[in-house]
Amino acid sequence: MGKYFGTDGFRGKAGEGLTAAHAYEIGRFLGWYYGREKRASIVVGKDTRRSSYMLEYAISAGMAASGADVYLLHVTTTPSVSYVTRIDGFDCGVMISASHNPFYDNGIKLMNREGEKMDEATIRLVEDYLDGHLEMDGRAWPELPLASDDRVGSIVDHASGRNRYMGYLISLALYSFKGKRVALDCANGSAWSIAPHVFEALGADTHVINNRPDGLNINLDAGSTHIEGLRQYVVENHMDVGFAFDGDADRCLAVDEKGRLVDGDQILYLYSRYMKEREKLRTNTVVTTVMSNFGLYKALDAAGIGYAKTAVGDKYVYEYMVQHGCRLGGEQSGHIIFSKYARTGDGILAALKVMEVMMAKKEELSRLVEPVTIYPQVLLNVRVKDKDAAQTDPAVAASVAAVEVELGDGGRILVRPSGTEPLVRVMVEAETEERCRALAQQVADTIRAQGHAL
Repeated sequence: MGKYFGTDGFRGKAGEGLTAAHAYEIGRFLGWYYGREKRASIVVGKDTRRSSYMLEYAISAGMAASGADVYLLHVTTTPSVSYVTRIDGFDCGVMISASHNPFYDNGIKLMNREGEKMDEATIRLVEDYLDGHLEMDGRAWPELPLASDDRVGSIVDHASGRNRYMGYLISLALYSFKGKRVALDCANGSAWSIAPHVFEALGADTHVINNRPDGLNINLDAGSTHIEGLRQYVVENHMDVGFAFDGDADRCLAVDEKGRLVDGDQILYLYSRYMKEREKLRTNTVVTTVMSNFGLYKALDAAGIGYAKTAVGDKYVYEYMVQHGCRLGGEQSGHIIFSKYARTGDGILAALKVMEVMMAKKEELSRLVEPVTIYPQVLLNVRVKDKDAAQTDPAVAASVAAVEVELGDGGRILVRPSGTEPLVRVMVEAETEERCRALAQQVADTIRAQGHAL
C-alpha cells in the first residue's frame, strides 16, 4: 500500500486527511496522464455524503484543467462506475466514496479502462505527483501543463450510463420475482436510487428502508454494518428475504425469512453449490480470504468444492480470480465478485444471484445455507512496537503452533499484521466462543510477555 492509497483507494476524513486540494491534484494528474496522446475521457460517480459533492467538483475541475472531458454519473454505486467505464470505453473511472465508513470520512477510488481497480504502478505515479516529485519520460514534472483555448476539457451529465447499468442488472435475472416479499436496506447510500427500481422491475413486492439520504446519515445505524434493523424489519413484516448494502453498494449481506444473518461466506457457499450443480463452477474453486469462517471451508469440503485463500481485500480476491480463471470469489463482509458479469464486488448483483438460487430451487434462504455452520470467532488486537518482530519471535511461533495442535481439525488460528495500524491481530475460530477467547488470549499474552507490546 502507498502513502495515500490503500487497498480500496485514497481514504480519510473529508477536509482533513482527504481535501478538495488532493482531489483537484489527482484530477490534474489523471487528465494529463490519460490525455498525452489524445483527449482523455473520464467518468465520475459519487455516493451520498455531503463531502462527495465537494470532491466531485474538485476532481472534475482538475481533470478539465488538464484537458480531459469529464462525464458525471452523479450519485451511483461503485460497481456501476466500473461497468460504465468498461462498456462506454472511458480511459478510467473514479468513484468518490468511503464505502461503509461514517459520513465524515470519504475516499477516491480509481479504476482502469477495464473497470478494475487501478494498478499499483499508476497509483504510485499519482502519489509521486501529490508529493511533488513525479518523474516520467526522463524528466521531472513538478507542475503539469494547463490546457487552454479549445483544449480545456468539458464536464457533462452522463446519468444515462447509470440507467444502462440498471438495465444490465435487470437483464441478468433468469426469473421473475413475482410473489416474493423482499426488504432492501439501502444504508442511505448509493443503492437508494438503483436497487428498489431493479427489484420492482423484476416483479418483487419490494419494501425499502434507509432510503432517505441527507448527506449525513449514510451508514448511520443502517446497511450492512448495522444489520439489526433489517433483521427486525424482515421478521415483523413477514418478508421472504432481506438484503443490506453498504454506502457505495459494492457489498451485500442477506437476512433469511427467520431474521437470521446470511453473510458473505454463506452467500459464497449457496451460489458455488448452485454453480457446481449446473457445471458452471470453472476450476471447481471458490476464492476466499484468510478471514473467511472455518465453517465455510468444512461445508465446501462436504460439497466437493475447492477453495483458495488470499489476503484480506476484494482487490486480492479479484486478482487471484483473473490469474486462475475462477468465476466466484468474495469476502465474509459481503464483497462478492461474479467475474463473468463484473470486475468488482457488486452488492445488488449479489442480491439478484441469491434470489436466482431461491427461485431456481424453490426453497427458503434458511434451507439453502443450512449446511454452513458458522463457527464462533474471536479477534484480539495487540498493539506492538514492531509487527514483523512480534510475528517472527520463536516463542510466539511456538504458542501459535501449540494452539494449532490443540484445535486440530476442529478450528483454526490466524495471526496477521494490520495493514494500517501497529497491531498484530490474533483470530481464533472454534466450537465455542469461550474456547476461542481462551486460545486467542494465550497467544496475545505470549506476544506481551516477550516484550513486543506497546
